[in-house]
Amino acid sequence: MSKLKVLFHVNENDRWNVALGNITNLIKDVGEGNVDVVVLANGPSVAAYADAEKIEIMKGLSEKGARFLACRNSLKKMCADNVICINEENLPSFVIVVPAGITEIIKRQHEGYAYVKP
Repeated sequence: MSKLKVLFHVNENDRWNVALGNITNLIKDVGEGNVDVVVLANGPSVAAYADAEKIEIMKGLSEKGARFLACRNSLKKMCADNVICINEENLPSFVIVVPAGITEIIKRQHEGYAYVKP
C-alpha cells in the first residue's frame, strides 16, 4: 500500500477534539509510517496552539509524524481583533507557520492529499 496523504483542516476551535481523535485513530489504524498527516489551523482555531492540554496531544502526534501548520493571516487577525495574540516565536516548536491557509489547502490538494474537515 502506498503512503496515504491527508490534510486535516481545522478552522473552528470546537472541532479540535474531533480532529485530534481522528488523527490518533488514523495513525493507529494504518501505522505511523503509512500515512502523511498535515493539520492546518486557520481562523479562530489557531488559538489551540496556546492551549496546554491540546498542545500535549498535538506534540505526541507530531512525534508520530503528524505536521501541524498555522495560518499567519489568522494569527495576525486574531491579535488585531484582540481575541488572542500568539507571536510566531511563542508557538510550540512543532508548529509550522504558512502565509495563507487557503493557499496551503489548495497546494496540498494539488499534491494529492485527501481533504478532511472534522
